[in-house]
Amino acid sequence: MLSENRPPRPLLEVSDLCVSYGKVEALSNANLRVGEGQIVTVIGPNGAGKTTLLSAIMGVLGSRGTVEFDGVVEVVPEVEVMVSRGLGLVPEKRELFSSMTVEDNLLLGAFQRLRKGDRNYRATQAEVYSLFPRLWERRQQLAATLSGGERQMLALGRALMAKPKLLMLDEPSLGLAPLITREIFRTITDLRRQGVSILLVEQNARAALRVADYAYVLETGQVAMEGPAQQMADDPRIIEAYLGLSGKHQEMLAT
Repeated sequence: MLSENRPPRPLLEVSDLCVSYGKVEALSNANLRVGEGQIVTVIGPNGAGKTTLLSAIMGVLGSRGTVEFDGVVEVVPEVEVMVSRGLGLVPEKRELFSSMTVEDNLLLGAFQRLRKGDRNYRATQAEVYSLFPRLWERRQQLAATLSGGERQMLALGRALMAKPKLLMLDEPSLGLAPLITREIFRTITDLRRQGVSILLVEQNARAALRVADYAYVLETGQVAMEGPAQQMADDPRIIEAYLGLSGKHQEMLAT
């Protein structure tokens, strides 16, 4: 765990980020920070703007405000630039190439590295197969034939092929069976131990708060609360709003 006396170097700093769909403001003056080596989670109800936040940071959506990543301010983030600089995103819908094999999907994740002449992608591929042995077993299968859990593993693996400094995960447990959900959360903590910082958007608030160092609550496009994840997990407002109703089910998935 990180020392409380030495705050981590900021890897991502988002300041006053706004996103509008026409006249509707989906994200309003959002401020967020992810330190090097941290897991930071964003929780909140459906429609709060969590996916919009990640998409704006990545440059998928136009935005106003400032995104500073690894010491460089991106006034208008562009996807290709952000990926090449070490930012990865695993979207909620996985967005795999169903008609391609598992192996080819992984190789696409290293595309930017290959363009820059980095030929060490095979070592990364071996690391991904070590992290997800099932992908090795199914490396010649089409992505369309994989189960939901295997598809999430492939989406994670493909993002890791780019050797990201910061990995943003959008609802990684969505639609997965409890056993696979626990496996995915164990993988998230393993990745942090390997030096990958993580920004985690997750409906399963209990599991997210358990693995995270710091947490933000997003409601109607605004940051409503923030604080150390353990303190947030013990906050009566969080318990009532996010941990109470489905507490037993989320407790099972979080362990």
